Amino acid sequence: MNKLFPVYTLKNECHDCYRCVRECHVKAIKIKDGHASVLSEKCISCGECVKSCPSNAKRIRYDINRVKAIISTGKKVYVSLAPTWIGVFDYSSSKMIAILKKLGFYGVSETALGAQEVSIKTAEILNNNQQGLFISSACPVIVEYIRLYYPKFAKNIVPIASPALTHAKMLKETYGEDIAVVFIGPCVAKKGESDNHPNLINVSLTFEELNYWIREEFIDVNTLPDNENYKFELANSNEGAIYPIEGGMNETIRQVGIDKNTQLLSISSLSAFDKSIKNLEPQQLDKKIFIEALACSGGCINGPCISSSKSSINVTSNILNNVNYRDNVPIQPKTVVEENYQPHPVESHIYPLNEIEEAMKRIGKYNEEDELNCGGCGYKTCRDLANALISGDAEPSMCVSYMRKIAMQKAAAMLRCMPSAMVMVDSDLNIMEANDSFMKMFCDDSMYEILSQSNDGLKGAAIDRIVDFGDIFKDALKSGKDIHKEHHIINNRIYDISAFTVEKGLLVGAIITDVTKSETNREKIATKAHEVISKNIAIVQNIACLLGEHMVETELLLNSIAQGYDIKNETQKDEA
Repeated sequence: MNKLFPVYTLKNECHDCYRCVRECHVKAIKIKDGHASVLSEKCISCGECVKSCPSNAKRIRYDINRVKAIISTGKKVYVSLAPTWIGVFDYSSSKMIAILKKLGFYGVSETALGAQEVSIKTAEILNNNQQGLFISSACPVIVEYIRLYYPKFAKNIVPIASPALTHAKMLKETYGEDIAVVFIGPCVAKKGESDNHPNLINVSLTFEELNYWIREEFIDVNTLPDNENYKFELANSNEGAIYPIEGGMNETIRQVGIDKNTQLLSISSLSAFDKSIKNLEPQQLDKKIFIEALACSGGCINGPCISSSKSSINVTSNILNNVNYRDNVPIQPKTVVEENYQPHPVESHIYPLNEIEEAMKRIGKYNEEDELNCGGCGYKTCRDLANALISGDAEPSMCVSYMRKIAMQKAAAMLRCMPSAMVMVDSDLNIMEANDSFMKMFCDDSMYEILSQSNDGLKGAAIDRIVDFGDIFKDALKSGKDIHKEHHIINNRIYDISAFTVEKGLLVGAIITDVTKSETNREKIATKAHEVISKNIAIVQNIACLLGEHMVETELLLNSIAQGYDIKNETQKDEA
């Protein structure tokens, strides 16, 4: 399949929270470089990761353009509208049809018609068997969950297709194989179902996509005519309309009629389904049990793409208010889509103990006491995380307790090795933490020896009793600003103090550096420099004096020579 999987991740929006791992029932999530991606071969498209993602990084495939492309070809496109619509949208059926026609659909029909056919066929199957376990095929999430994770129960799925696929076949039987069918409902998994059955359903849209499309086209729903001539194609639905409610399918089966030895059970949510079939051996059953199994708690009314802020009670009430029960339900279906569900188990690895132990060491778990099983990583136990590490689906950084431990060790090592003193002070001016250099700097030798043997050190001590610059911490707590004080003298030592805010009004810290030596050296250098400068000045002055004396002598000599030349010239003139 070349199409994007129905559920995917926007990598740049995913931020190390592991919420999707925690919420994913089958752990179909891979974490790499802190970002989560969906493992399509393990995913059952329940949509829980989409619902729970706090940063909206988990997305559902956008298929509106695919529908627009089909409509643009001129092909007649019919909508198979999920029965949940009546509980979600506050429109009459004619108004709903008008909206969909405005978007370009040729006709609209209710998926509940297919549900009615499925119930009739299911009742027939149950009545023709004496005992055994039967699981409904209506929910594509449950079907995939069984095929991938409970493959031995695949043969217990009722061998008929879902209501949506059945309804699509009904439309094609009536209007021709060349029509296109688009399913619209609250379910993500229907996208996968249509991908696997393109001959029946061309595209599946969610109610969220439908609402988006209406806004995109700037359709003013209130101005659309409520045309009473707009009717659902084929017929209006009857008891099939209660399918989205937990127990709805079983109610329709009772309407058809089954023998009294059949037990009808309703189970909604994956965790409840797990409990229902745990340790169950279907071949040992001496009775006939049918399970109406739905992945969403409460049924399809709580689907991941329901696109409604209404309470589930209001949605349920709206659905029940619009159900038209038939007095006589046919005992033979008109349309059936046979489907044999083959197991397709997810490949699972059982790793040897030594590999598990090595993986545990990567997250700082060396014995059972280290295994907190806190669930912060998204996995139930530390060993589950270790398995994911070996499989390449997880990273050691997912272990919160391990990363906290590493961070504390790094911080402790940095503080321990710092040549400068460091101290953290709370709002009561009590020491929260102080490094070894601080204790050495401000405690006498005997006190330091005692404190260095203690795990707590100076923790809890009043800062004013240790140093005489407690006012700096008070000012920093009050102002929330960093404070720097240079050349603070204590016991003939010179200190530079830099106080900084960690949490305004609650926690401040300070770095104290002993600059006595550097300041002393600076004074020595300055004194020496002055001496050198003085000497240089004296030398320059001497040089200047010497140069001055030479200049005078030179000038006298030159003057005498010049005068001698002048006398000689005058004598020569007189003789001439």
